[in-house]
Amino acid sequence: MADEYVLDVPAMRAFIGEVREIQARSGDPGETIAAIRPLFATLLGDPGWLPAQYQEPFPESGMGGGIGMWLLYRETEGALAFSALVVPPGVATPVHDHLAWGLVGLYRGTQDEEVFSRQDDGSADGRADLTVAARHALRPGDFYELLPENDIHRVTTTSEVTSVSLHLLGNDNGCIWRSRYHPEAGRSEPFRSGYVNVPCPEGDPGH
Repeated sequence: MADEYVLDVPAMRAFIGEVREIQARSGDPGETIAAIRPLFATLLGDPGWLPAQYQEPFPESGMGGGIGMWLLYRETEGALAFSALVVPPGVATPVHDHLAWGLVGLYRGTQDEEVFSRQDDGSADGRADLTVAARHALRPGDFYELLPENDIHRVTTTSEVTSVSLHLLGNDNGCIWRSRYHPEAGRSEPFRSGYVNVPCPEGDPGH
Protein backbone atom coordinates (compact mmCIF):
# COMPACT_ATOMS: atom_id res chain seq x y z
CA MET A 1 0.00 0.00 0.00
CA ALA A 2 1.15 3.53 -0.78
CA ASP A 3 1.68 6.08 1.95
CA GLU A 4 -1.33 8.31 2.55
CA TYR A 5 -0.85 11.93 1.46
CA VAL A 6 -4.13 13.50 2.58
CA LEU A 7 -2.61 16.84 1.61
CA ASP A 8 -0.34 16.45 -1.40
CA VAL A 9 1.55 19.66 -2.13
CA PRO A 10 5.18 19.97 -3.31
CA ALA A 11 6.59 21.55 -0.13
CA MET A 12 5.16 18.86 2.11
CA ARG A 13 5.97 15.95 -0.21
CA ALA A 14 9.59 17.11 -0.40
CA PHE A 15 9.74 17.43 3.39
CA ILE A 16 8.27 13.98 4.02
CA GLY A 17 10.60 12.45 1.43
CA GLU A 18 13.65 13.80 3.25
CA VAL A 19 12.28 12.73 6.62
CA ARG A 20 11.75 9.17 5.36
CA GLU A 21 15.35 9.06 4.10
CA ILE A 22 16.60 10.20 7.50
CA GLN A 23 14.47 7.57 9.25
CA ALA A 24 15.87 4.86 7.00
CA ARG A 25 19.46 5.58 7.94
CA SER A 26 19.07 6.50 11.62
CA GLY A 27 17.90 4.16 14.36
CA ASP A 28 18.30 6.65 17.20
CA PRO A 29 15.39 9.04 17.90
CA GLY A 30 17.70 11.82 19.05
CA GLU A 31 19.79 11.62 15.90
CA THR A 32 16.65 11.46 13.76
CA ILE A 33 15.23 14.60 15.36
CA ALA A 34 18.54 16.48 15.07
CA ALA A 35 18.71 15.76 11.35
CA ILE A 36 15.09 16.77 10.76
CA ARG A 37 15.16 20.04 12.76
CA PRO A 38 16.39 22.36 9.94
CA LEU A 39 13.92 20.85 7.47
CA PHE A 40 11.08 21.27 9.96
CA ALA A 41 12.07 24.89 10.65
CA THR A 42 11.95 25.68 6.92
CA LEU A 43 8.48 24.16 6.47
CA LEU A 44 7.23 25.86 9.62
CA GLY A 45 8.36 29.23 8.29
CA ASP A 46 6.61 28.83 4.91
CA PRO A 47 3.17 30.53 5.17
CA GLY A 48 1.77 29.36 1.85
CA TRP A 49 1.55 25.57 1.74
CA LEU A 50 -1.10 24.73 4.39
CA PRO A 51 -4.66 25.35 3.08
CA ALA A 52 -7.18 27.20 5.26
CA GLN A 53 -9.38 24.10 5.65
CA TYR A 54 -6.64 22.47 7.75
CA GLN A 55 -6.51 25.47 10.07
CA GLU A 56 -10.12 25.24 11.28
CA PRO A 57 -11.41 24.00 14.66
CA PHE A 58 -13.82 21.06 14.81
CA PRO A 59 -16.75 20.91 17.28
CA GLU A 60 -16.91 17.09 17.48
CA SER A 61 -13.20 16.61 18.13
CA GLY A 62 -12.04 13.62 20.15
CA MET A 63 -9.92 16.00 22.23
CA GLY A 64 -12.88 18.23 23.10
CA GLY A 65 -13.18 22.02 23.11
CA GLY A 66 -13.44 22.27 19.34
CA ILE A 67 -9.82 21.13 18.97
CA GLY A 68 -9.24 19.87 15.44
CA MET A 69 -6.54 17.30 14.67
CA TRP A 70 -6.13 17.19 10.88
CA LEU A 71 -4.10 14.40 9.32
CA LEU A 72 -1.86 15.59 6.48
CA TYR A 73 0.28 12.46 5.89
CA ARG A 74 0.50 8.94 7.27
CA GLU A 75 3.05 6.20 6.58
CA THR A 76 1.41 2.89 5.68
CA GLU A 77 2.76 0.93 8.66
CA GLY A 78 2.15 3.71 11.18
CA ALA A 79 5.84 4.61 11.65
CA LEU A 80 5.29 8.30 10.84
CA ALA A 81 2.42 10.76 10.81
CA PHE A 82 2.22 14.48 10.12
CA SER A 83 -0.77 16.50 11.30
CA ALA A 84 -2.03 19.97 12.13
CA LEU A 85 -3.56 20.59 15.57
CA VAL A 86 -5.98 23.52 15.73
CA VAL A 87 -6.87 24.89 19.18
CA PRO A 88 -9.47 27.69 19.55
CA PRO A 89 -8.67 30.85 21.56
CA GLY A 90 -8.66 30.27 25.33
CA VAL A 91 -8.96 26.49 24.96
CA ALA A 92 -6.50 24.03 26.50
CA THR A 93 -5.82 20.51 25.31
CA PRO A 94 -6.16 17.69 27.83
CA VAL A 95 -2.90 16.73 29.49
CA HIS A 96 -1.76 13.92 27.22
CA ASP A 97 1.19 11.85 26.05
CA HIS A 98 2.40 10.89 22.57
CA LEU A 99 4.33 7.60 22.97
CA ALA A 100 6.81 8.46 20.22
CA TRP A 101 9.66 10.76 19.28
CA GLY A 102 8.46 13.90 17.58
CA LEU A 103 8.75 17.54 16.62
CA VAL A 104 5.97 20.04 17.31
CA GLY A 105 6.06 23.59 15.96
CA LEU A 106 3.74 26.58 16.10
CA TYR A 107 2.51 27.67 12.67
CA ARG A 108 -0.09 30.29 13.67
CA GLY A 109 -1.20 32.07 16.85
CA THR A 110 0.43 31.83 20.27
CA GLN A 111 0.35 29.12 22.93
CA ASP A 112 1.43 28.40 26.46
CA GLU A 113 2.83 24.90 26.98
CA GLU A 114 3.07 23.04 30.28
CA VAL A 115 5.41 20.03 30.36
CA PHE A 116 4.73 17.43 33.05
CA SER A 117 7.08 15.01 34.78
CA ARG A 118 5.76 11.70 36.05
CA GLN A 119 6.70 10.94 39.65
CA ASP A 120 5.26 7.41 39.93
CA ASP A 121 6.39 4.30 38.07
CA GLY A 122 3.12 3.80 36.18
CA SER A 123 2.45 0.40 37.74
CA ALA A 124 -0.94 1.33 39.22
CA ASP A 125 -3.57 1.23 36.49
CA GLY A 126 -5.45 4.50 36.17
CA ARG A 127 -3.14 6.40 38.53
CA ALA A 128 -0.52 9.01 37.63
CA ASP A 129 1.41 11.38 39.86
CA LEU A 130 2.42 14.37 37.71
CA THR A 131 4.19 17.63 38.49
CA VAL A 132 4.81 20.59 36.18
CA ALA A 133 8.42 20.43 35.01
CA ALA A 134 8.49 23.43 32.65
CA ARG A 135 6.37 26.17 31.11
CA HIS A 136 6.97 27.77 27.71
CA ALA A 137 5.37 30.66 25.85
CA LEU A 138 5.33 29.82 22.13
CA ARG A 139 5.15 32.09 19.10
CA PRO A 140 4.99 31.22 15.38
CA GLY A 141 8.20 29.52 14.31
CA ASP A 142 8.96 28.09 17.76
CA PHE A 143 9.21 24.32 17.97
CA TYR A 144 10.21 21.64 20.44
CA GLU A 145 11.19 17.99 20.60
CA LEU A 146 9.19 15.12 22.06
CA LEU A 147 11.15 12.33 23.74
CA PRO A 148 10.27 10.02 26.68
CA GLU A 149 11.46 12.55 29.25
CA ASN A 150 9.11 15.31 28.01
CA ASP A 151 6.31 13.30 26.41
CA ILE A 152 3.45 14.57 28.64
CA HIS A 153 2.15 18.09 28.13
CA ARG A 154 -0.79 20.47 27.74
CA VAL A 155 -1.05 23.51 25.47
CA THR A 156 -3.39 26.50 25.72
CA THR A 157 -4.07 29.00 22.95
CA THR A 158 -3.29 32.52 24.19
CA SER A 159 -3.90 34.40 20.92
CA GLU A 160 -7.19 35.90 19.72
CA VAL A 161 -7.06 33.58 16.71
CA THR A 162 -6.98 29.80 16.69
CA SER A 163 -3.49 28.40 17.10
CA VAL A 164 -2.18 25.89 14.58
CA SER A 165 0.70 23.60 15.46
CA LEU A 166 2.37 21.04 13.21
CA HIS A 167 3.07 17.60 14.66
CA LEU A 168 5.59 15.20 13.14
CA LEU A 169 5.53 11.97 15.14
CA GLY A 170 7.08 8.55 14.88
CA ASN A 171 3.70 6.81 15.17
CA ASP A 172 0.12 7.20 13.94
CA ASN A 173 -0.64 9.48 16.88
CA GLY A 174 -4.32 10.10 16.19
CA CYS A 175 -5.17 6.41 15.95
CA ILE A 176 -3.13 4.77 18.70
CA TRP A 177 -4.44 4.40 22.25
CA ARG A 178 -2.51 6.67 24.58
CA SER A 179 -3.23 8.42 27.89
CA ARG A 180 -5.15 11.47 29.01
CA TYR A 181 -4.16 12.70 32.47
CA HIS A 182 -5.92 14.56 35.30
CA PRO A 183 -3.00 15.90 37.37
CA GLU A 184 -5.13 17.42 40.13
CA ALA A 185 -6.85 14.09 40.77
CA GLY A 186 -3.79 11.90 40.16
CA ARG A 187 -5.65 9.94 37.47
CA SER A 188 -5.03 8.77 33.93
CA GLU A 189 -7.29 7.13 31.38
CA PRO A 190 -6.82 5.67 27.90
CA PHE A 191 -8.02 7.74 24.97
CA ARG A 192 -7.71 7.93 21.23
CA SER A 193 -7.95 11.41 19.77
CA GLY A 194 -8.70 10.39 16.19
CA TYR A 195 -8.39 12.72 13.21
CA VAL A 196 -11.26 14.91 12.10
CA ASN A 197 -10.75 14.31 8.38
CA VAL A 198 -9.86 10.59 8.03
CA PRO A 199 -10.90 7.42 9.86
CA CYS A 200 -8.53 5.22 11.79
CA PRO A 201 -7.66 1.88 10.19
CA GLU A 202 -9.99 -1.05 10.76
CA GLY A 203 -9.02 -3.86 13.11
CA ASP A 204 -7.97 -1.62 16.00
CA PRO A 205 -6.55 -3.85 18.75
CA GLY A 206 -8.04 -1.62 21.45
CA HIS A 207 -6.25 -0.65 24.63
